[in-house]
Amino acid sequence: MQLEIHNVKIEYPEGCNIILGQTHFIKSAEDLYEIIVAAVPQARFGIAFTEASGPCLIRTEGNDDDLTRDCITALKAIGAGHVFCILLREAFPITVLNQIKHCPEVCTIYCATANPLQVIVASTLQGWGILGVIDGAPPKGVETDFDRQERHALMRRLGYKR
Repeated sequence: MQLEIHNVKIEYPEGCNIILGQTHFIKSAEDLYEIIVAAVPQARFGIAFTEASGPCLIRTEGNDDDLTRDCITALKAIGAGHVFCILLREAFPITVLNQIKHCPEVCTIYCATANPLQVIVASTLQGWGILGVIDGAPPKGVETDFDRQERHALMRRLGYKR
C-alpha cells in the first residue's frame, strides 16, 4: 500500500477565524449555515464541504462570497472528502462551536483558530484524509503572574468573564 504524508498550509484572510472539521452528509453545508445565522446573525462567513461519494462536489453556503471562495481554495488544497471549512468574520468560533459540535452530521472538529494553520494529510491510492493540524506556534514559556493578570483582564474586556 502506497502511503504519503503531506503538509498543506492553509491561507485565509487576516481578521478571520477558521473552523475545520469532518462531516458526513450532503446537507452539512446547509445545516452549518443555519447554525451560524441563528447563533451570530451579524457574522460574515463562508462554508464549504467536500462530498466523498457520488459527484464528489464541493458544496457551499455563506453570506460572504470572498470567504466562501477562500473555503473552497482551502478544501481544494486539502483534497480530502467529508471535510468542512468555515471562515468567520465579525464572530468568534466560541459563539458557534458547541452548536456545530451538536450538528448530527459533524464527526470531528480539527481546529477553530485565527493562527497560522497547516493540515497534515495522508494520501493513499484511494484518496486523501486529514491526520491532524498544526495550529499556531509551539510554547515559548510558562505564564508569569503578570501574564495571568493580563489573560484575566482580556477575558473580561471581551465579555467572556465577569
